[in-house]
Amino acid sequence: MAGTSIIPICFMAILFNSRSIQRWKIQAMTAFLPPKLQTVDFTRKLHVEPDAIASVATDYGNIVHESPAAVLYPSSIQDVMSLLKFSYNNSAPFSAAARGHGHSVWGQAMASNGVVVDMMRLRDHKNGTGITVSKDPLLGFYADVGGEQLWIDVLYATIEHGFAPVSWPDYLYLSVGGTLSNAGISGQTFRYGPQISNVYEMDVVTGKGDMVTCSSHTNSELFYAVLGGLGQFGIITRARIALEPAPKRVKWVRMLYSDFSAFTNDQERLISINGRKQKDALDYLEGSLLMVQGPPNNWRSSFFPSSDISRIMSLLTEHAIIYCLEVAKYYDDGTRHTVDKDLQQLLKGLSFLTGFMFEKDVSYVDFLNRVRSGEQKLHSQGLWDVPHPWLNLFLPKSRILDFNKGVFHDLVLKRNITTGPLLFYPMNRNKWDDKMSVVIPEEDIFYTVGFLHSSGFNDWQAYDDQNKDILEFCEKAGIEIKQYLPHYTCNKEWLNHFGSKWKKFRERKVQFDPKMMLSPGQRIFNDI
Repeated sequence: MAGTSIIPICFMAILFNSRSIQRWKIQAMTAFLPPKLQTVDFTRKLHVEPDAIASVATDYGNIVHESPAAVLYPSSIQDVMSLLKFSYNNSAPFSAAARGHGHSVWGQAMASNGVVVDMMRLRDHKNGTGITVSKDPLLGFYADVGGEQLWIDVLYATIEHGFAPVSWPDYLYLSVGGTLSNAGISGQTFRYGPQISNVYEMDVVTGKGDMVTCSSHTNSELFYAVLGGLGQFGIITRARIALEPAPKRVKWVRMLYSDFSAFTNDQERLISINGRKQKDALDYLEGSLLMVQGPPNNWRSSFFPSSDISRIMSLLTEHAIIYCLEVAKYYDDGTRHTVDKDLQQLLKGLSFLTGFMFEKDVSYVDFLNRVRSGEQKLHSQGLWDVPHPWLNLFLPKSRILDFNKGVFHDLVLKRNITTGPLLFYPMNRNKWDDKMSVVIPEEDIFYTVGFLHSSGFNDWQAYDDQNKDILEFCEKAGIEIKQYLPHYTCNKEWLNHFGSKWKKFRERKVQFDPKMMLSPGQRIFNDI
């Protein structure tokens, strides 16, 4: 249904006749909306000024640039409902996309010639959900959080009550609705699952303009569709997030390896201890690669002491690639006397290079917000708003050795352009819910791989070419990877991505967004 990306002629008029815009809006709303939704206030919140259009015509990726016909600045959830209801009831519906903090990298939150809903505007009004902490006799403590809220705000609001979510993204200046539409992964995922596995309930505005409260027990089909659903089934306006008592401090450790098998064996051993209530488990585990062409410290985290940089650089000169295992153990006043012993026991027998274990003791908030300082530094240098040709993959455990040789050594190392963060760490499949829309490998353990490139405006194509070569290698080698934060350009590629889930995904689209208006920037249904 290709017509959903084309705005009706009457809607396009807003681009050309500013004097008649209010009259048109009133007439249009009266013609297409039921009486209770005929609010003139809503139409005044559509913006077509050049600055408004430009603000949503790009994203963090800084590669795709697509202009909508208008931007909605909602002051209430009712405005979001009114917009989608208006489009749904129109004989020629226009597309619409919710935009959080604009951190997508390939235009996923854009709506060419449609309407972008600037969800951040709800943070400025009391009519949004905001953040409230409550207790349920069965669920325990939870937070009701607006889809427009940033995770950094969730952290500060919940920690005031002595609680916090257990699953986080690496970067906290992302919107709740944005991460829940993908999965929301980080070093806590091996133990607590992705963020979508820690949601009790949601309010969602569907592609019909209806507000629906859903959970695993009520309207469950919508609940599972939206979580990891890439914005295809509705706009998340509220999520009920599980909370646990918040720790105060963190023992944060990094260990270096020259041997890939030792590195991955140790990671897999550590994530095998993963019970949510298991006190001898780690709270966080990630891995990354240091490469000879890049500095040991990068924008994502300046961890290593300056006095040790020369030793690490000598290792890189000798081995070209060094693997870094990063773990954390949380503690509070009740466990501060035992945390060192517990951590020592967990790390006993690991095969990292002797003399290359580094430790920090930081506050819980500083640990979770660890990427922020790097962001601020890049902002000050004018290096944040540059192209980011990222590639994020899920890789089955059985093929990691092939991937290490064929991609890390034979492709990335020889290409010699990757200097930014390169993540590589495992997850447990049993912490994910297969009823949700997100797609992951079939094996019990799989790895996430993140090529977090930054480039200049004139050379991003070289990184994208490398990304394509990585995907081509996997295809030829029969490595059944799945993209995280997927970027495809045609329906055939999406069909292959979803595999056995495609039929259910398509049925849910027809059920909740039958006119296929939502999130056209994903390019899933555009050519159907």
